[in-house]
Amino acid sequence: MAIHEECGVFGIIGGRRDDIARDVYHGLYALQHRGQESCGIVVNDDGVFSAHKDLGLVGEVFDETQLNALPGGCMAIGHVRYGTTGGNTRSNIQPMVVSHQKGNLALAHNGNLANSLDLRDSLELSGAIFHSTSDTETICYMITRERLKTDSIESAVLSAVKYLEGAYSLVMMSSTKLLAVRDPHGFRPLCFGKREDGSFVVASESCALTAVGAEFIRDVKPGEMLVFQSETPSADPVSYMGEPASKKSPCIFEYIYFARPDSVIDCIAVHDTRVRAGQILAREYPVEADVVVGVPDSGLDAAIGYSRESGIPYEIGLVKNKYVGRSFIAPSQDQRTDTVRIKLSPVKSVLEGKRVVLIDDSIVRGTTSKRIINILREAGAKEIHLRISSPPFRHPCFYGVDIDSEDKLIANHHTPEEIASLTGADSIGFLPLESLGEMSGCADYCSACFDGDYPTKIPTDPRKDRFEKKLSEAR
Repeated sequence: MAIHEECGVFGIIGGRRDDIARDVYHGLYALQHRGQESCGIVVNDDGVFSAHKDLGLVGEVFDETQLNALPGGCMAIGHVRYGTTGGNTRSNIQPMVVSHQKGNLALAHNGNLANSLDLRDSLELSGAIFHSTSDTETICYMITRERLKTDSIESAVLSAVKYLEGAYSLVMMSSTKLLAVRDPHGFRPLCFGKREDGSFVVASESCALTAVGAEFIRDVKPGEMLVFQSETPSADPVSYMGEPASKKSPCIFEYIYFARPDSVIDCIAVHDTRVRAGQILAREYPVEADVVVGVPDSGLDAAIGYSRESGIPYEIGLVKNKYVGRSFIAPSQDQRTDTVRIKLSPVKSVLEGKRVVLIDDSIVRGTTSKRIINILREAGAKEIHLRISSPPFRHPCFYGVDIDSEDKLIANHHTPEEIASLTGADSIGFLPLESLGEMSGCADYCSACFDGDYPTKIPTDPRKDRFEKKLSEAR
């Protein structure tokens, strides 16, 4: 079991019509780290929607032929996907497009609904027919249902989101409007910026704004909906604030792993948080060593922090093959293990005969850590002291991180000392749970995968509940 990404969303309105699909393409490239299963772009040409979607990386799905086949338009949205709900099939590829009596809707979603099964069950009982297994289609149905009863897409969305529980950062477009919505807890990031030509850009991370030459304006607030008009594409968006949550709960793992280090989320620089995590680890788990090495890519910033705090030199001891996808892409554990060796190569001159502090972002099942430590041993490392820039995973996540089984989490069955022995490390240290606030620089965050403190109700399967009820009645 390995940690899975969630998704990345991107939208643009205004600017040069002929270049709009290519702008989304560049934005999705900057968000590729958030999803590597599939991707898609939908262009709105004055109410006519054109889409191209497929399984694969951005550079595989789109070439000059596909980009040139998409028309120019007044706005467009895009999506990169790793599915936390539903399988890796073409029917689940986003953005999803829906046609109804009052027009078209295209929607891209990052996150995971905690009550998706309840909503889907209710919709199916009322006659809805689903074509995918993704909770994104549930959101589309909810918005469409409300749109048929309201006089605007804004009213429909504001009404629909009242039924949604869990994580959702949405970028969507109607025939005339681009909308950006973030759930009341702010689980997943969402921000927007503006370019010199007056066009607005919405994206999961600020790094995607930079990729298309947009200046970051601000994050979308938790519970906020922004509406951009195609008639006045350079006018400031209209903001609507929904019902606030009792507590903001941005996902702490965005800072630890998901986001690119050059992104800024909720006014906090991701790189700085990871450096602080390394500094905390150096204070909490000091060790005599010759070199600090980070596991590319998300362990590098924390390794810099550990080196700064400890005074132990930082070196590049592992080189990542940039043309190999992240290890979770492989469908079987045997293939993932092989991919680790292909993806990471040791720098023998840095490691041979050295006492190494190895910094990684997390341990889920421990298989990947064991393989990396074996690679370092084979390169001649004398000692390996593993330091993890997150607390131990102990609980499933219902908000977009694909950690769905406590049984498979190594920290639920073994002590730190046992984990060190199982992975082949000489010692191990996890970031203390109480240090997450110091690391992130904020007091409000979701750390349910570490401490089990869920901001929303834990989801249940209504089908299972009905089956158990019938079984009980039969008895």
